[in-house]
Amino acid sequence: MRAEAYQHVEEQLVEEPVIVMKTGAEMVVECLKQEGVDVLFGYPGGAVIPIYDALYDSGLKHVLSRHEQGAIHAADGYARATGKVGVCIATSGPGATNLVTGITNAFMDSIPLVVITGQVPTSYIGTDAFQEADITGITMPITKHNYLVQRIEDLPKILKEAFYIARTGRPGPVLIDIPKDISVQSAPFVYPETVHIPSYQPTVDPNPSQVTKVIKTIQQAKRPLILAGGGVILSNASKELLQFAEKLQIPVTTTLMGIGGFPASHPLWLGMPGMHGTVTANHAIQNADLLIAFGMRFSDRVTGKIERFAPKAKLIHVDIDPAEVGKVVTAHLPLVGDVKRVLQKLVKETKHLHHNDWIEHLQQLKKEKPVRYRDSKERIKTQYVIERLSDFASQDAIVSTDVGQHQMWTAQFFKFEKPRTLLTSGGLGTMGFGLPAAIGAQLAHPDKQVICISGDGSIQMNIQELATVAQENIPIKLAIMNNSFLGMVRQWQELFNERRYSSTTITNPDFVKLADAYGILGLKATKKEEVTEVIEKAFNHPGPVVMNFIVENEENVFPFVPAGASLDEAMEGDDF
Repeated sequence: MRAEAYQHVEEQLVEEPVIVMKTGAEMVVECLKQEGVDVLFGYPGGAVIPIYDALYDSGLKHVLSRHEQGAIHAADGYARATGKVGVCIATSGPGATNLVTGITNAFMDSIPLVVITGQVPTSYIGTDAFQEADITGITMPITKHNYLVQRIEDLPKILKEAFYIARTGRPGPVLIDIPKDISVQSAPFVYPETVHIPSYQPTVDPNPSQVTKVIKTIQQAKRPLILAGGGVILSNASKELLQFAEKLQIPVTTTLMGIGGFPASHPLWLGMPGMHGTVTANHAIQNADLLIAFGMRFSDRVTGKIERFAPKAKLIHVDIDPAEVGKVVTAHLPLVGDVKRVLQKLVKETKHLHHNDWIEHLQQLKKEKPVRYRDSKERIKTQYVIERLSDFASQDAIVSTDVGQHQMWTAQFFKFEKPRTLLTSGGLGTMGFGLPAAIGAQLAHPDKQVICISGDGSIQMNIQELATVAQENIPIKLAIMNNSFLGMVRQWQELFNERRYSSTTITNPDFVKLADAYGILGLKATKKEEVTEVIEKAFNHPGPVVMNFIVENEENVFPFVPAGASLDEAMEGDDF
């Protein structure tokens, strides 16, 4: 009886859960591990010392930038190159406010980031304490969501939600502001397994009745055109887009953010549309009877004059963000859902179609009106340098750019065959993005070739990140197009302000000597015949390289649709 009684008592015993106590800083590190973060970028300061102390022996790789803007652009480049959530960290006050440009950049291009900032202790908030800034208030319009942590018990749930919100639906940056006292307090740690936010339920699967209407409309079109934006890449839908275009034989144009989402060598690809788009792509938009837009928001740089955009076409607009559908251009058939899932349904449920006359017409125009430039036998044209970079680059090379003429020429002359191989600031147009973005991409893909194409103006916005490159021995190949001008602004001044070059001429350092000062190989080309040799040397060098190309200083980007003009009013340049 005694044994039976003991057995009965043992059966009644319930194993108590093990309570793990962690500080707020330790919770942050453990949550990053749980979310699969392998590298993060940042810059320490007083308010985040506890978090950096927890990082010290965490096993996570932290990359020290030389400016917080460099850190967030590196996290952005990491996210664009991988599709994963990028992570960066900065201290309170100026550290946090130095992130604002990078947060806005990620927000406008729908890039998933979790941004962690330190804050003054909770009892100091609102007292104008040393290095206090209301970063949640400042960033409210430029984040998908943000948090000010007020209780340590909430921290694991907040971190879980932040990663979930950043990566789901239309991706974007989420900021978590952590007061210093929260970082040092201790509490039981349990990381949630799931997230449930009643007010946040993104529509992923499209409405079946709308899909049926879309299919019927496509079948009736004679001159359909696909407009593919960054959403195709963000949803990893490039394979499905190719299947859809080939099955229905519909030509494709990809926005700047969509470049790489459809192979540049494919006969159905017409190039980029818009202000500096190809004549063929813009002609196709203006003469199509049906536009099928996948994951794009109809930026003014794409549409030109809205009232005269695609005057003959009905519009099917597919996007995961219902706020974008019909926001700029009226959608005759809106379809809310994840682009990948929408394309999977369309590929499965549509029949093979042919649009031979339409395709032949566009292919003929593509031959007659290619993107071109007048080359020189002696002087270096930026377009030529980019063509040679493309020729020597591996097919899966990742290219980051800054913003300006070189960015548009990269879009025009570099051949992108795969998604996530062009990293560029589309919506915000952020000079200084290219170098730190390349750092993030190279650390994400250490075995891939990473090239940063920049201008002599843009590169100096975040040139201090060469110290990060040197310290980490990151084998980026940086190509600087040195024309001693802020080129794109100068172009507008030439065309519209009678060559009154107000504050657009710049004096540059010797970039080769500067590279040497950082312990990086520097190369220079002043003549066309030297371009190939410099590129070959750079690509064969195992470490980082800075290439300084002294290029034609008053070259213009064409085609060019002036602001306020329609897409069929492009300037093709005096030479043509």
